[in-house]
Amino acid sequence: MPNPTSLRPPFIHETAVMKVRAAEDAWNSRDPIRVSLAYSTDTRWRNRDSFINGRDQVVAFLADKWNRELEYRLAKQLWAFSDNRIAVRFQYEYHDASGNWFRAYGNENWEFDEDGLMRRREASINDYAIEPHDRKFHWPLGPRPVDDPGLLESVR
Repeated sequence: MPNPTSLRPPFIHETAVMKVRAAEDAWNSRDPIRVSLAYSTDTRWRNRDSFINGRDQVVAFLADKWNRELEYRLAKQLWAFSDNRIAVRFQYEYHDASGNWFRAYGNENWEFDEDGLMRRREASINDYAIEPHDRKFHWPLGPRPVDDPGLLESVR
């Protein structure tokens, strides 16, 4: 897999799929600094009800997120793309400090600069409480294994 920032617009199907998988792998690392490097220094986000501006705020937001969302596992799927934009759907599972499990469902719209860095991210996300036996994502913490189907057949 090439470096995510080497995947630059204009996107074709193959490079859009690779960009989505690179983002998924980075987020599954739960390393806020690593994740932040895929974003422009002046990136702008809307994440649920949070508005985030710049890499420093991305790092702080993600560090807080992964301190609350434990055993986080994420799967993303390409939904659509154009020259410098990609839309994805995703699901992730986590538990809180009390051991309550959740699955989050969402959509993201991404816009990239000419260097392949994400300059804009719009995320709509809903959490759904689940029982531990209803979990779908059981791979070891870290990147989703290549042979895991992810969201290809997943609706709920």
